[in-house]
Amino acid sequence: MSSIYEAIVELERQNRPGALCTVVRSQGSTPRHTSSKMLVYADGRILGTVGGGEMERRVIEEAKQAIQIGQPRYLSYSMTDPSRGDPGICGGQVEIYVEPINPRPTLVVIGAGHVGKAVAFLARWLGFRVAVWDDRPEFCTPDFIPDADEYHLCPLPELPQRMEITPWHYLVLTTRGADLDVAGLPALLQSPAAYIGVIGSRRRWATTRKRLLEKGVEKELLDRVISPMGLELNAETPEEIAVSILAEIIMLRNGGHGGRMHLTVAEKSIEME
Repeated sequence: MSSIYEAIVELERQNRPGALCTVVRSQGSTPRHTSSKMLVYADGRILGTVGGGEMERRVIEEAKQAIQIGQPRYLSYSMTDPSRGDPGICGGQVEIYVEPINPRPTLVVIGAGHVGKAVAFLARWLGFRVAVWDDRPEFCTPDFIPDADEYHLCPLPELPQRMEITPWHYLVLTTRGADLDVAGLPALLQSPAAYIGVIGSRRRWATTRKRLLEKGVEKELLDRVISPMGLELNAETPEEIAVSILAEIIMLRNGGHGGRMHLTVAEKSIEME
């Protein structure tokens, strides 16, 4: 059996999520003592233990939630009186730190034209894994877009079958036309991707949305789409448009608001006066 540390290395190699649960404080009679560890996988499988029983079941559920939101949590359990909700009767107290192991985010460039190429380059520089899709062999290649982690040459509706799309994936559709979006979006919208953005004008998206509704795609799914995508920078060149798109994704990932920093600071100063 692999050690927990070896398993964590393998998780990171595969770019998959998990959560490391560590007993950071143990007082009195408890099933496991300080520094005991358990690795929880996204599907609930475990390696190691923090004590078993009802307490461990609760920790596993908490770990799965931590994996979903990507944020750590601190758990405290009294092991005294099950009638009041305690997970055991050992008599002690235990505190457990749950640390999610977040995969490296993956940006999926869907449409490897001029803008897609610029988006892939900038995303790689920003530390994203980069996957490239196109249905044209001359564009979906390391010669055209160097240094991507994955290349997927296939019809767009087949993309979710070729790659696992997770909540750590950001889908950027820089396609060459609405027909491709109409064909590919129904399958992509079924995925748990963190972001689905479509390039183009408001008119183009309005037309695409209407056609998708006519095809029977649910309104709630279409509401996931961000289009036009990006922050308003009056961007013109492919490189400027890429900055606009990645700026929006970073803003959403980090909980920003997209305002100008000096104006935000000025507003706070006025509020403090």
